[in-house]
Amino acid sequence: MAAVTVWISSLCRTDPGYGGWAWVRRIDGETGAAAIKGAAGGERRTTAASMSLAALAEALDGLSDLPADVAVTLRFLDMDLAGQLVASDGVYATAEPDAWAAARAAVAKRTALELVPAAPADAATGFLNAWAEFGLDTAKSRGSFKAAIPKPNLMKFPG
Repeated sequence: MAAVTVWISSLCRTDPGYGGWAWVRRIDGETGAAAIKGAAGGERRTTAASMSLAALAEALDGLSDLPADVAVTLRFLDMDLAGQLVASDGVYATAEPDAWAAARAAVAKRTALELVPAAPADAATGFLNAWAEFGLDTAKSRGSFKAAIPKPNLMKFPG
């Protein structure tokens, strides 16, 4: 199987406050609806750290249909999260212990994971930020929220 690229994004309005996250994965070198998958979600009364960790854990859980040894490139915006993923403990571990444990467990399942910073001005980042905002807005009106990004929308993903 080819390698996979995963993009994640998250945001939080006031910390703590309403938050949202989104992820998209694409099987490298493949095209069509089967090559791409994604989801978005949100929470009330959450933190920026929790949303970053949720985006990571949800994205990596979204790889569960792929073998554990598939090479995964993770593109992310939260530089604090990436730095702490290689450390045993950090601010995220103490601030959000449950979310941290879920994210670390998801990372541990992936034997070939490369972390790559995403450019804030990149079109893929804009796409994901819009879906994270959707997750935040939906959480405001309905509470906790998680859903797949519809295939017609995913087919417009610029990544």
